[in-house]
Amino acid sequence: MTRPAPDFAAETRLATLHGPWVAGCDEVGRGALAGPVSVGLVVIDPAAAGLLAGVRDSKLLRPDARVDLIGSIMAWAAAWGVGHASPQEIDELGIMPATGLAGRRALEAASGSQRPDVVLVDGNYDWLTPRRQASLFESDQFDGGPASAVPPVTTRVKADMTCLSVAAASVLAKVERDELMRQRHESEPHFGWDANKGYGTEHHRDAIRAHGPSENHRRSWRLI
Repeated sequence: MTRPAPDFAAETRLATLHGPWVAGCDEVGRGALAGPVSVGLVVIDPAAAGLLAGVRDSKLLRPDARVDLIGSIMAWAAAWGVGHASPQEIDELGIMPATGLAGRRALEAASGSQRPDVVLVDGNYDWLTPRRQASLFESDQFDGGPASAVPPVTTRVKADMTCLSVAAASVLAKVERDELMRQRHESEPHFGWDANKGYGTEHHRDAIRAHGPSENHRRSWRLI
C-alpha cells in the first residue's frame, strides 16, 4: 500500500497558534553503536512554502534519492541546520541529552537565517528543550544552556512520515551523518561503516570483537 505523502496540516495548525515560522526536527543515529547522533532542522512558513515533491521520511528513500533531494530542500526551506553530538558527548551525557545537544546545534545553525516560533519534533518525547540539572551551588542550571534559548516544542508520533518539514529535516540529517560515517570508514575500514553507518550489524559486532572499540564507538554502550 502506498503511503500518503507528508503535508503541512500539522505545521499549519502550529503556525496559527505560535506564529508563522515552524521548524520540523528529526534525529538520526540514536540507536547506532558508533558515530554521532545527528539532528536535522528545517524552518518553513507553511502558508508560503509550496509542497516539495519526492520528500519522505529518510528511511523510506534510497540513498541516491536522498542525496538528490538535498539541494531542493535547502533552496525550499527558509532556514535549515544539522547538528551532531560526538560519541564522547553521548558517553558523558547519555543518549537523550546528547540528542538534545545536537538538536540545539541544528537550531542555532538555522536561527542565523530564520529563528522558528515553534519546533515540531518527531516522536513522543521532547528531547530538544534543555532539562534542569540539580546542583548544590546553582539553582538555575541546565544541560545545554537556558531553556529560553529553545522555542516552544511540540511532539508528534510518526511526524517524519506525515509532516513535510520533519521529513525534510530527516533527509538532511541522514545524508550528512552517512557522509561522516563514510569518511570514518576510510581510516577504519574493518568496521564496515560505509555500509552499516555505525549500526549494530553482525559484521560490525564481529569487527569490534576482533579489533576492539575505537574512539568512534560509544564506549558506555553494550557493544557486543
